[in-house]
Amino acid sequence: MLDGITVLDLTQYFAGPSATRLLAELGADVIKVELAPGGDPSRILPVGREGRSGYYVQQNRGKRAICVDFANPEAWALLRRLAGKVDVVVENFGPGVLEKRGLDYASLSAAHPRLIMASISAFGRQGPWSHKVGYDQVAQAVSGLMALTGEPDGPPLFAGIPVADGSSGIHAFAGLGWAMYHRERTGRGQHLDIAMVESLFCWHVFAIQGHSLTDGAYRQVRSGGQSPAAAPSGVFKGPQGWIVILVLDRQWPKFCQAIGRPELVEDPRYATGADRVARRAELNALLEGWMAGFGTDEEVIAALDAARVPAAPVLAAEDTFGHEYYEDRNLIVRVDDPILGEVAVPGMPLQFGDLPRRAPVRAPLLGEHNGTVLAELLGMADDDIAALVDDGVLFAATDR
Repeated sequence: MLDGITVLDLTQYFAGPSATRLLAELGADVIKVELAPGGDPSRILPVGREGRSGYYVQQNRGKRAICVDFANPEAWALLRRLAGKVDVVVENFGPGVLEKRGLDYASLSAAHPRLIMASISAFGRQGPWSHKVGYDQVAQAVSGLMALTGEPDGPPLFAGIPVADGSSGIHAFAGLGWAMYHRERTGRGQHLDIAMVESLFCWHVFAIQGHSLTDGAYRQVRSGGQSPAAAPSGVFKGPQGWIVILVLDRQWPKFCQAIGRPELVEDPRYATGADRVARRAELNALLEGWMAGFGTDEEVIAALDAARVPAAPVLAAEDTFGHEYYEDRNLIVRVDDPILGEVAVPGMPLQFGDLPRRAPVRAPLLGEHNGTVLAELLGMADDDIAALVDDGVLFAATDR
């Protein structure tokens, strides 16, 4: 789908690399730029083997890699030349880092007006907090997500996976697609300013408009494992593990039939959603008592499925291995790595009906494509590339 699109990837860790990984999945030639001597810091994150990180492999498969000494002005000049040959630049450096090296959008687009650039940061490149350093948990805190996560009488909790990183990566990926479409129509490039806080803030479905429409009276609070908007809805103890069940207004009659209590449909105590929320405790007890009559979680879920009541098991990540849903949707991909051997990683989250699934591709070694990238994009001769290696501008290693 993106064959012929070239991307200069100036990102590290998760947010930026997750965006460029999706571009690579769709066929873009993604050139990952890493900084000598260690490269992307995620190369040393757990879990790994023999100095090679599975985290790095997951986020950077399908890319080509060059490694430069970012303290050397010759490297800056080299990257500026490369930026003039690509369609897209993606970066997640700290404030002011690229500006000092003439690698910011204003500098690059002056010579290359069709260039599209996405900048990913905690608080955006413009605004009163643009100077602040921030990571995933900081964005969760400021976005309002953390305040709504946890038990009502407990502390705010952050999610167990980096949702701010992942969400901002997805937003950058989506924005880049529309920026490329815009360029096709106008011939002009575009700078995308993606803030991790904003990528989470837009998820709020009650808190903002509810507060506004009630003149501040409505304030959403933490509700733990139970939905604040419906009952019985939330996480419940099944015969073996935990099950998520959601009963909204349209599911209430079906739910009553499923648990063998059809008379509850006409019971005035449960007439509205608000009534059921007010009597949550007794409905939860009724539900869990009904579930206790089954031998397995699968039997509970099958009974609710038959009644078209949304229900699913709470799976741990390791439970997805061999699971029919994950395997059939190709959501676990096995990548052959030259150091790690076979590595299982999450697959492509976008399913295109007219796009065949791409064969698994591996992540690059440090500086593995120094020569081929500079020869192809800049027409550099072998001697010139060798001179950059000798001068310390380029760096490579075959063991990481």
